[in-house]
Amino acid sequence: MSRRGGRGRRGGGGDPRAGIRPARVAETIRRILAEELSELDDERLELVSFTSVEVDPEYHRALVWYTTYDPADEAVAAEALAEHAGELRRAVGARTRLRRTPELHFRPDEVVRSAERIEGLLAGDDRAGPDAEPDGGGA
Repeated sequence: MSRRGGRGRRGGGGDPRAGIRPARVAETIRRILAEELSELDDERLELVSFTSVEVDPEYHRALVWYTTYDPADEAVAAEALAEHAGELRRAVGARTRLRRTPELHFRPDEVVRSAERIEGLLAGDDRAGPDAEPDGGGA
């Protein structure tokens, strides 16, 4: 699927961003956001991690997936991320050479929680999920 060789077959002209793959840009944005997150002085974001970023082909919008250590903290983290979105977007713009800095949209990563819950169930841990209560309540 990937092409080897030069940046294109037509000889160099066109949009210089055309050779940058959205996946690489997304990973760069995720790394920048992680570094900036560690520099923010907001204790609501201390146990937040960015798991992935999806960028649209025109780089207008970036969907940033995050997870928190405690699922109960997701609403608090969402509020804090919304408050710092402009500052984080400026940091991305300052550290990348994109013509347009994508607008950041933060979403909790449910895949990580689901995987943890499934792993706990497979291991026989009755405390694997919030709704996973033992049947019969033996004592």
